Amino acid sequence: MQTKTALITGASSGIGAAFAEIFAKNNYSLILVARREKELNNIKKKCEQQSNTKVMVIIKDLSNPKAPEEIYNELKKENISIDILINNAGFGEYGSFYKTSWEKEAAMIQVNITALTALAKLFGQDMITRKSGTIMNVSSVAAFLPGPLMSVYYATKAYVLSLSEALANDLEGTGVKVIALCPGMTKTGFQDAAGFQEKAENEERMVTAEEVAAYGFRVIQKGKPVIAIPGIKNKIIARMGWLLPRTLLGKIIRSVQSGREKKE
Repeated sequence: MQTKTALITGASSGIGAAFAEIFAKNNYSLILVARREKELNNIKKKCEQQSNTKVMVIIKDLSNPKAPEEIYNELKKENISIDILINNAGFGEYGSFYKTSWEKEAAMIQVNITALTALAKLFGQDMITRKSGTIMNVSSVAAFLPGPLMSVYYATKAYVLSLSEALANDLEGTGVKVIALCPGMTKTGFQDAAGFQEKAENEERMVTAEEVAAYGFRVIQKGKPVIAIPGIKNKIIARMGWLLPRTLLGKIIRSVQSGREKKE
């Protein structure tokens, strides 16, 4: 039986690294993409020690508009086909929209939206030709809500969810599946990168990156659903996004967000 290959972006830490480990344990060949070379090579070494899997690392910063095509062309040159694409790379920014850095937000849009879309298109076309494959786009429960104090991040995740739903419909009958993974707050380096300190009591209630990745892996193996939300609490939050008035939701989210401590 031919070994399948998974490409994981943002694989140097957090949910991406956890995905790498679980795919390695299940004998997938891996293509790991991230911008931090040392951390990515550490994940590669860990995966190779845990199993006999083949791991290739590609050091790319997805905020560079050329990165998706460069990744695709490099794998084409090596005659490597991707069976599962995990579009996981992404980051946030905390603070009032008119006080945050546009440079960082522009990079966020490039990574969270543009690079994800380009990779889904490039590798999805090959999957259609082979009549098999899975694209998992990592969104968030934030996709269901307005996001005061993290407005651009929430908007990018809403885009990812909307795109994933549309692609899942577009690809019906092709043999290619598209899944939007929508976790809630997870114990990763996200908070530090976004520039805020989470309350200790909230951190205690967070799930781990390993739990999210394990859930995502099970969803991929089952081949369903289009929208995958781990945990009852997160499912309730997403349902609130559908049921409550948007203005009320905005006030609730702002109240939650304003309790966080901004890191300088």
